[in-house]
Amino acid sequence: MTTEPIRRSVTVARAPEEAFSLFTTRMAEWWPLETHTRAEHDDGEKTEDVVFEPREGGRIYEVLSTGEHGEWGRVTAWEPPARVVFDWKPNAHDRPYTEVEVTFTGLDDGRTRVDLEHRKWELLGPELGAQERAGYEPGWSFVFDGCFGRAAA
Repeated sequence: MTTEPIRRSVTVARAPEEAFSLFTTRMAEWWPLETHTRAEHDDGEKTEDVVFEPREGGRIYEVLSTGEHGEWGRVTAWEPPARVVFDWKPNAHDRPYTEVEVTFTGLDDGRTRVDLEHRKWELLGPELGAQERAGYEPGWSFVFDGCFGRAAA
């Protein structure tokens, strides 16, 4: 059984090349590092950067104040400025990755429609997949629509 993907879309006042760059290699400029990371904030540890290696097979990881790296995912398709796909698991739990695809479509007025699809919840099993998907639904609304959308406006 396949769990329905999460789909989000924002239209931003940037060309596809700029929106692609902001979403990927400049992720630390818009990602909410104070709240949505692997860091143990209550221990004083914090995330100082997000690295998105710009190539197929590239890693996506956070750099912690301790100097450690916390992996978030791996790039599985790198097609600038139109599309990026990556395995996604921004946590230390021993479980499979899900998958995120982001496409960038230039519009006639110079803006770009950015579509995000988060899928493959079934890899987590029926119960955990449904639970994780339920948590990501409002999470992507905040992070993608809100944080990325505002940064790219």
